[in-house]
Amino acid sequence: QVQLVESGGGLVQTGGSLRLSCAAYRLTVSTSAMGWFRQAPGKEREFVAAISRSASTYYADSVKGRFTMSRDNAKNTVYLQMNSLKPEDAAVYSCARRTLHSAPSSRLEAYAYWGQGTRVSVSS
Repeated sequence: QVQLVESGGGLVQTGGSLRLSCAAYRLTVSTSAMGWFRQAPGKEREFVAAISRSASTYYADSVKGRFTMSRDNAKNTVYLQMNSLKPEDAAVYSCARRTLHSAPSSRLEAYAYWGQGTRVSVSS
């Protein structure tokens, strides 16, 4: 079955870095837009970043300049490099994929496939 499996979460100090990975099974990450979303306790899930089929990237204003989304087609995996982490970045981060040949979107409902998420904690 289709699966997206995230990894790389953990505990980091303020100002530190983490790299999240999202490995895809039974679907190809390069044939449609992929996105990263996050949900902090008591808050709505929110858009973080997205990557198009042509590898153009888009970011929420809150992470622009600190986070970088990328893709490795050979490994069928997308990444989220997170630098200069802040306590407000703490959340469960999930990757998602749109249906085939779709453009990036910041809307949750635009994505058809979701991973289970990986938790990021940031100590102050």
